Amino acid sequence: MKPTTRSSSLRPRFGLLGLALAAVAVSSCRTTEGLGRDMQHLGNKIEHSAERHL
Repeated sequence: MKPTTRSSSLRPRFGLLGLALAAVAVSSCRTTEGLGRDMQHLGNKIEHSAERHL
């Protein structure tokens, strides 16, 4: 049995989280423009979070 590392145990969780966020974003948008704004907002949040944790 391989030893479990933290990154390998978190990878499936991040995949599920991403899938759930994508489903919410798509279902809440009425237009392609709205989807673009939502994705841009999500990208900005991720970028700011990454900058804080450097």
